[in-house]
Amino acid sequence: MTTPPPRTPLHLNAFVMNTSSHIHHGQWRRPDAGQVDFNDVGVWIRLAKLLEEAKFDAMFFADVTGVYGDADADFDVYIREGLQIPSNDPIPLVAALAAHTEKIGLALTSNVAQNHPFNFARQVSTLDHISRGRIAWNIVTGLQDNGARNFGYPRLTDHTERYAWAEEYVDVTYKLWEGSWDEDALLKDKERGVFSDPTKIHKIDHVSERYEVQGPHLPSPSPQRTPVLYQAGSSASGRQFAARNAEATFIIAPTPAIAKELIDDTRRLAVEAGRRPEDIKFFQGLSFVVGATEEEAKAKAAEYEKYVSVDGYLAHHALVDKTGRVYDPETPIKDVETNTAKGLTEWAAKAITDREPVIRDVALLISRSTRLVGTADQIADALEEWQAAGVDGINVINWVIPGSFEEFVRDVLPTLRARGLARSDYGPGTTLREQLFGEPRLNARHPAARYRGAFGRNATEEPALPVPADASI
Repeated sequence: MTTPPPRTPLHLNAFVMNTSSHIHHGQWRRPDAGQVDFNDVGVWIRLAKLLEEAKFDAMFFADVTGVYGDADADFDVYIREGLQIPSNDPIPLVAALAAHTEKIGLALTSNVAQNHPFNFARQVSTLDHISRGRIAWNIVTGLQDNGARNFGYPRLTDHTERYAWAEEYVDVTYKLWEGSWDEDALLKDKERGVFSDPTKIHKIDHVSERYEVQGPHLPSPSPQRTPVLYQAGSSASGRQFAARNAEATFIIAPTPAIAKELIDDTRRLAVEAGRRPEDIKFFQGLSFVVGATEEEAKAKAAEYEKYVSVDGYLAHHALVDKTGRVYDPETPIKDVETNTAKGLTEWAAKAITDREPVIRDVALLISRSTRLVGTADQIADALEEWQAAGVDGINVINWVIPGSFEEFVRDVLPTLRARGLARSDYGPGTTLREQLFGEPRLNARHPAARYRGAFGRNATEEPALPVPADASI
């Protein structure tokens, strides 16, 4: 009898947000919902330590720059629901968590509209230094007209154009992170009084439609230089962008079959872009309800259902037309033309085949079809199916903090480890990219790599180091 090959452990992220109601709306009302105290940094420090002890790859912080829906309508529902308002900037929080952890990765979300690429690149390099190489950036292009207006734009840019903007944005950051400093530019030579070699630090002189950035990059190279690059777009434009730029892509597919279709297509596009299929890892978003028996798990799920806010789900996934108006929930998916979450409507159209899907189905699809309810063994069986579809990791979505993660660690992880589906310790190396790919820097196939050495002076020139003021002449 042939022994089956050992399984590859799934990567695990905790998918969270510095707010009270992130994905599962209404759950903040539960007595055990600690996320209502999200302003308390202690909540996050304790969670980070729990997840690091459990050997999670990363804490992944979502973020927004405005409220959802029609920017000209009232936003009462978001206020009532606590639906990502109030919410806090993840960057300062990530810095705090970096100082209280040693191994777990820390991923932040930042919209290309909310920060100039020069300033953002500096912030990320600083965080990568503080964390000793554990930072990831989730590249997003925005979902809210209100968010666009908060930065001076009349409304959200067209979907395809936003990804062209993102390409321009990342190009600036790649030049700063990968090309502005040569590897051995930082000297800290006390004997000669030379901190850095000026021949090995370069201006980038970037000029494009939106940006003119002279450089040089102010921070010295951090352990990863470029952070691990996350991306969550699942539309056609999003997949093209991921194929060229992403190292990890997040999906919320309703079934493993649909996940496989998406993954296979994105990996095909990556190959066309000169990369390899394995250069991108795919993380499926899932939430879990665990019981000692199937009946107990179903009873717990029913208890969660008591707190579900349908208004919250519909408001979160409100789709707006190209004039900025919110579609009625009963609008057929086939009639939707939107600049926002196009990937969700595509999934709904594929998942519901026995009738004409409507916008309401998008919210219900997200709230129910990506949760796993059952015993630890049943959940492990399901995760094997997701892995067989091409999924490399799971974004664990909480109902409550910290209880959902405590339950997963206590009741699910031992079974996953017994099956080889989860690791028992971190791998060698200190950076997040080493945990995911086995090396601290972007590989040579990534488009950012073309800027290594691209701005240097003539290699035959002798370094012209300054003479210390007190040196003998």
